[in-house]
Amino acid sequence: MTIRHSLLAKRPQSDQTLLPMLIRQRDCELHELNRRRLVQNELSPPKFRPMLSLISMSSDIVFKSCSQTPLVMHVRVVSGTGGGPDKTILNSPRFLDPLGYRCVCVYLRDPGDDGFSVIAERAAEKKASLEAVDDFGIKDVGIVSRLRELVDRYQPTIWHGHDYKSNLLGLMLRRRHPMQLVTTVHGWVQKTWKTPLYYFVDRQCLPRYDRVICVSQDLYDDCLRSGVAATNLSLIDNAIALDDYAASNDPAEAKQQLGFSTNTTLVVGVGRLSNEKGFDLLIRSIANLIDSGADVSLAIAGDGAEHDSLQQLIRSTGHQDRIRLLGFVADPRTVYRAADLYALSSRREGLPNVVLEAMAMGVPVLATKVAGMPTLISDDVNGRLVEPDDMDELQQALAALIADPSARQRFGEAGRQTVEERFSFEGRMKKMVDVYRSLDS
Repeated sequence: MTIRHSLLAKRPQSDQTLLPMLIRQRDCELHELNRRRLVQNELSPPKFRPMLSLISMSSDIVFKSCSQTPLVMHVRVVSGTGGGPDKTILNSPRFLDPLGYRCVCVYLRDPGDDGFSVIAERAAEKKASLEAVDDFGIKDVGIVSRLRELVDRYQPTIWHGHDYKSNLLGLMLRRRHPMQLVTTVHGWVQKTWKTPLYYFVDRQCLPRYDRVICVSQDLYDDCLRSGVAATNLSLIDNAIALDDYAASNDPAEAKQQLGFSTNTTLVVGVGRLSNEKGFDLLIRSIANLIDSGADVSLAIAGDGAEHDSLQQLIRSTGHQDRIRLLGFVADPRTVYRAADLYALSSRREGLPNVVLEAMAMGVPVLATKVAGMPTLISDDVNGRLVEPDDMDELQQALAALIADPSARQRFGEAGRQTVEERFSFEGRMKKMVDVYRSLDS
């Protein structure tokens, strides 16, 4: 699907007048519905209309002319349908606005990546202003001028990066446009041969930022070792909007909808299918339990580079009917509702949103002791913790919880309470605003 946005590297002649026309026709009192009607029905070519309602292409006009309150520009490189950081980014505008900060979400993406339409849909659902910027990869020097145009129009007070590339670009653009630089460190994973280069670049950028926010203690410590001053570091855990998550009233029906028996104990995992997630260990553990006679099944939601190898692993177990890869699931709540147990088998991780989401929905959690997990889960109090990359311990913990429904219920109730008390998104945004305001002083 072609997505229309305001910063095309090569804009068709018929579309070049779109922004000037919008500028002439809009003022800050124009209702959002009228804007969409004008854009979709009067200004845009038919092929662009299906997605235009999903992306706010002219909200910069409102931001620039209607208010002098500070503007935060979130910037992130994304591929496919995104991940955990995008839940935080797209939720931020509706929570920051009452606290006195306007917000625009800027995504750098490959123009041929159809997965971005999912992010656009989520932005529309959250009423987040979204800008899509064409990014043709590491050799695309034109990305600087395209972002410069965006910065000139929005005049952000704060540039908030979320990865090595947005951090580097923020430093480059501040030479022309004075703005405070903030970044959130979500974690680093080994994915390609380029990753060490990206890691090195980020290490050069972080000490030059005005504030660096880490989502777990180990990332905080890592940044300290990399030369970021402690006075410029903040630790703010991930969080979720609790109103979006409620426990399932009918898990049996949810299991049926996923194609599983209502009587089976269903273990679920959600995430990118990559090595650091440890789904291979989870699949082997569940397969061994099935072989031993346990009535257990496994559903994994997500997509990624390891899909084919994991599917082959499942076939080798002979349990394709009870161990399934669900592929990308737009709304993972449909998976949590069916779950008797959530399993995080990661080898490396920050503080994953998926675990917070599962706990918020009352799903008991078994997780590896990676990064921020021990700050979230107290072993045998509101969940279970096992050592990462230890399949024997993982399998034993799974077996114990599958056989003990009362423990699962206890962990589920305590987990929900933990999220309510410590990981609400509103609380996180108040901490974020404290960081933003500290920059003024």
